[in-house]
Amino acid sequence: MQVWVAGVAAALLALPANGETLRIATYNADLSRDGPGLLLQDLQRGTSRQLATVIEVIAATSPDVLLLTGMDWDHEMLALSALEAGLAAAGAGYGHLYAPRPNAGLPTGFDLNGDGRLGGPRDAQGYGRFTGEGGMALLSRLPIIDDDARDFTSFLWRDLPDALLPGAGLEPELAAKLRLSSMGHWDVPLRLPSGEALHVFAFLATPPVFDGPEDLNGRRNHDEAAFWLRYIEGALPLAPPSAPFVVLGDANLDPIDGEGRPEALRALLSHPALQDPRPVSAGAVAAATAQGGPNSTQSGDPALDTVDWPETSDLGNRRVDYVLPSSGLLVRGAGVVWPAPGAPLAEAATAASRHRLVWVDIELP
Repeated sequence: MQVWVAGVAAALLALPANGETLRIATYNADLSRDGPGLLLQDLQRGTSRQLATVIEVIAATSPDVLLLTGMDWDHEMLALSALEAGLAAAGAGYGHLYAPRPNAGLPTGFDLNGDGRLGGPRDAQGYGRFTGEGGMALLSRLPIIDDDARDFTSFLWRDLPDALLPGAGLEPELAAKLRLSSMGHWDVPLRLPSGEALHVFAFLATPPVFDGPEDLNGRRNHDEAAFWLRYIEGALPLAPPSAPFVVLGDANLDPIDGEGRPEALRALLSHPALQDPRPVSAGAVAAATAQGGPNSTQSGDPALDTVDWPETSDLGNRRVDYVLPSSGLLVRGAGVVWPAPGAPLAEAATAASRHRLVWVDIELP
């Protein structure tokens, strides 16, 4: 495989996790393409500037545990393995990979969006023009305890206590089979050097838009975050883990600004079992100031933003990507890879994805 990483700017960030700390990160790296197999093709060709900058950003940050969202899935993890090979060539390899099939593109057999046709991308369990479009992948330098991993991707929406499914306007037969996860929910235990397990609670939620007055996506987005509240509080028919854990992923929702139903997300951010390190960046502040427009009317702290929506949209930049360690873990540092203009890695971070990598360092239990 051709290596196309140019100049890793490792000096930009706080030092990567050493023998006493663990760096955990989430990154919607925009690793989705227009059809199945095209991501693998791009990785094999080795000519994509966007892929090169994604690897540059990851290698510079060097997280020990990395959740990638917005990455196309394939059955044999060929694209993920190819990406990991590129990271290894850049000095940032991972020995352990986890990527079960997401709900994207999985047919429901119903006309979910009401356009009079079956089999469209919005008729699937999760939006997808093909199976696995824009899925998730976990890369870890810690061993994955595979036998204890829990994949909740098939969990039915109707089975979530206090779900907002009623009122979404779905036919009873569809409501009985629609899954909660638009992409996936995972509990992946990792083996720490001490022998204990650290549980990674990973998810990628649907955007709370692109629907009608029934607010199907807004309701589902809310409940995708609420799933972790119910899990942590023992309100599901599955016992939560007693070991330390981290909730991380792309909630596709800002707790303060924009459309959506932020109550569940806000409850996560303030939950006594969790802590919010509130990672910030100088680049996010600079971008919001320079762009103006919707950013000038938002109420949230722009330093917390993790996604740079196009200036032509009316969205404004938002905080949508999160790393939330359990309250018993000691946080040693946190940040968003969004350097100020002209700083090392600023150009690469912009070229790689609209989203920015979010990282948190914890002291090893």
